[in-house]
Amino acid sequence: MSWKALRSRTVYENRWIRVREDAVVRPDGEQGIYGVVEMVQPAVFVVALSALDEVVLVEQERYTTGERSLEVPAGATDGEDPLHAAQRELREETGLVAEDWRPLGRMNALNGIANAPELVFLATGLSSAPEGDERHAEGITAVLRVPFDEVLRKIAGGEIVDGETIAALALAGIALGRFA
Repeated sequence: MSWKALRSRTVYENRWIRVREDAVVRPDGEQGIYGVVEMVQPAVFVVALSALDEVVLVEQERYTTGERSLEVPAGATDGEDPLHAAQRELREETGLVAEDWRPLGRMNALNGIANAPELVFLATGLSSAPEGDERHAEGITAVLRVPFDEVLRKIAGGEIVDGETIAALALAGIALGRFA
């Protein structure tokens, strides 16, 4: 037996997320309630890699955890083409543009509680954007260039704990042949 939805109601919604509560029949046949967070638009994640094999990371304090977080540039698509959104996020969060873009794959964040599709891109051929960036509006306190191998050590050492960043870097590492 599989999950069966009996009814659904939206309990909260804004321009980015919707929270839904579903009355369900579980696979064991018992009835229950399941809460689901839905992203209104897919998100994009950008692994920007410099000519010196450095990953561009942003540092910001996350309201949800109250902690500093090192992450790849990311954000919602706002209804636009995902590649355009990735290009916009890279420019806004880092002040950089990229000459070459490569789609790396798709992810689902927290799929036990959320319907949050995400697309990952590799950006190379980096240069400064002709117009200014918007990092302060985004709450970004620093933009760092970290060698790829050091990024992996930061993950292993617990300095990078954002799951989506870790997954995006794994997709990049696979695509670049870094993992055997």
